[in-house]
Amino acid sequence: MKGPAVRDALLLRARLHAAIRAFFAARDVLEVETPMLSAAANTEPNIESFATRFSGHADAGPRERWLRTSPEFPLKRLLAAGVGDCYELGRVFRDGEAGRRHNPEFTLLEWYRVGFDHRQLAAETVALVQDALALAGRCAVVIERSYAALFIESLGLDPHRATLADLRAPLADIAIDPAGLTRDDWLDLLLTHRIQPGFPVDRITVIHDYPASQCALARIRAGDPPLAERFEVYLGTQELANGYHELNDATEQRARFEQDNIRRLARGQRVLPLDERLLAVLDGLPDCTGVALGIERLLMAMLGSEVIADVLAFPFDQA
Repeated sequence: MKGPAVRDALLLRARLHAAIRAFFAARDVLEVETPMLSAAANTEPNIESFATRFSGHADAGPRERWLRTSPEFPLKRLLAAGVGDCYELGRVFRDGEAGRRHNPEFTLLEWYRVGFDHRQLAAETVALVQDALALAGRCAVVIERSYAALFIESLGLDPHRATLADLRAPLADIAIDPAGLTRDDWLDLLLTHRIQPGFPVDRITVIHDYPASQCALARIRAGDPPLAERFEVYLGTQELANGYHELNDATEQRARFEQDNIRRLARGQRVLPLDERLLAVLDGLPDCTGVALGIERLLMAMLGSEVIADVLAFPFDQA
């Protein structure tokens, strides 16, 4: 970007940040700040953390520290301490993610609502996105579908019961190495290559109730099949937000973290330290839902851009 384009993008970002703060002030949701450096890392195998070292006094704790990939864990510690509804708007860092639509450092909005279920928080997320679009003189229609209904409507496949061969068939014309791919990998490929590209540009799509195997940090609701109480919000083809009815079972969460590290080891990735401070208080987390929304993704959608550099003062290669 040059000249006026830089100023226009920065002005839109500033207006968006102000609108976000007004949105939450009107709802009595507290803005907080949490550490960017942590003694623990994100174990999710598909996300890589930046590591750095502290050179000060050893009494300060572990020397190796990790730049946060999201503020989720400290925000949950605040919730367990009784802070109540809260949000953070700040920078996060993910190693290896650089390109037309990714930057290794970016701005993430994350918030938590006590007493909300995932459907209520999805509705609030849509309201925030509509407010943001209004800043750019735009609006969008909204559709909401369960994960299963979306697959049945788009592909005629029940994602919970279709065979692996059924899931692979619609992708037959794409060169995909099937080695090591799981059922969830094939479902993800169907979503990204066959369903998501068809989302209209001026539509907000809300998907909820994912397969239990895609629970991440969400609660699982018993049933046939069991479902992860999780949602995602898209604007056009752009994924904006991912939210959960939050798990507050420390034993189950530890098992999920450890399973992440088993998967990391199998992939040749480093096994990472767990957030023991989070696990120590997670059983005291109130019934709540949380969601993370990428600010650059939202700005790109507001401007109709496919290039993240259009909404940054300086992209990674110029930092």
